[in-house]
Amino acid sequence: MALHSASMATLLPLQQTNSCSRRVPHSMVKISSLPIRKYNRSPGSIQPRASVATKPSKSPAEEDWKVKREYLLKNQVRSVNATEAYRMVKEDGFIVLDVRPEGDFKEIHPEGAVNAQVYRLIKEWTAWDIARRAAFAFFGIFQGTEENPEFLNDVRSQLDKDSRIIVACAAGGTMKPSANLADGQQSRSLIAAYLLKLDGYKNVVHLEGGLRSWFNEDLPTSSSETSVAT
Repeated sequence: MALHSASMATLLPLQQTNSCSRRVPHSMVKISSLPIRKYNRSPGSIQPRASVATKPSKSPAEEDWKVKREYLLKNQVRSVNATEAYRMVKEDGFIVLDVRPEGDFKEIHPEGAVNAQVYRLIKEWTAWDIARRAAFAFFGIFQGTEENPEFLNDVRSQLDKDSRIIVACAAGGTMKPSANLADGQQSRSLIAAYLLKLDGYKNVVHLEGGLRSWFNEDLPTSSSETSVAT
């Protein structure tokens, strides 16, 4: 219903424009009958009223994918498959940073991994958040997510800037171009890698194929609730 109402609201200005497009004889307009709005404050102090459902300003995570991809490539962030990632964990001291929602992490994750969710379930109930919930529900998604503002703080509490990190999400995404995707495919782990590099983390690697590939390879996993960021 919220989306239907929004659609109706969008149509109203068009209806008003159409009705006002008819020529009205001057004799029918009485200037004295028009309402006069009075202000107690000076004109300079009058501010336009902001929309109650205004979208917040753009965050780094919402930067255009082409910009993020170029930055990652420029800073030599490379992608590895699950087998290579496991070798790096065992032999080179890398740690898997699982950026999936906390509930998914608790259910199953790579052995020794830590969690900092880059996106979380929508928490607030502002007009903008309600509109987003309605949009998710329209597509049958009743647990919509939003960018986690505490993501970097969660990472900093567990990993210092010199840590060797393999960033992983469910699907993985890719920076490799293909016939259908000239710039590869953005993912939450690539967004997380971008944010980590902006924040000064030096050794960041991306798990291509995501944790699905890790699980499909039957590499060591855990389902305990330890190592979860709070």
